[in-house]
Amino acid sequence: MTTTGRRALLAAGAAAGATALVGCTSSAGDGPRRPGAAEREAERAARAEAALRARSVTAARGLLERYDAVLAAHPALAPRLTPLRRSVAAHARALGEGGTGTPKPAAASPTPSASARPTTASPAPVPVATDPGTALRELAAAERTASDGHADALLAAPPEYARLLASVAASGAVHAYLLTEGARA
Repeated sequence: MTTTGRRALLAAGAAAGATALVGCTSSAGDGPRRPGAAEREAERAARAEAALRARSVTAARGLLERYDAVLAAHPALAPRLTPLRRSVAAHARALGEGGTGTPKPAAASPTPSASARPTTASPAPVPVATDPGTALRELAAAERTASDGHADALLAAPPEYARLLASVAASGAVHAYLLTEGARA
């Protein structure tokens, strides 16, 4: 083979390789690249997870507001409710972690105060029974509702988040017990 033949062969091989590489990359001249099925599915899953996280955080924050309202209406219950409220505040923070872009929950202070409340206005204040026993039963019912909501969300959650939801749901069930039956023991 002559030098010219080798050069021609190498040039042809390089051109074929370049053509193959261009075929593997996106072509800017053909218009916008359409996402593949896997990319669309990943985007759909990310949106679903973000919505699930937002619903979970909203439920936890609603429960936190209920604790604050009961504590404001019945300050004598603070020794009993403050540890549970702190736990709910930690759950709200944990449920919101992980990239949904949801705003951070209100600061978890041991007792409600004007400075610890969110700066955004609530649609309506949480109604609280005037009787402390009734207020505790209503708070326990809210804990059960939130716990059931977290348990229901398990099926749609990715594995790591499902474990967190299961833990928060179990904790909510324990809180409901402590607010009602646990007081009798």
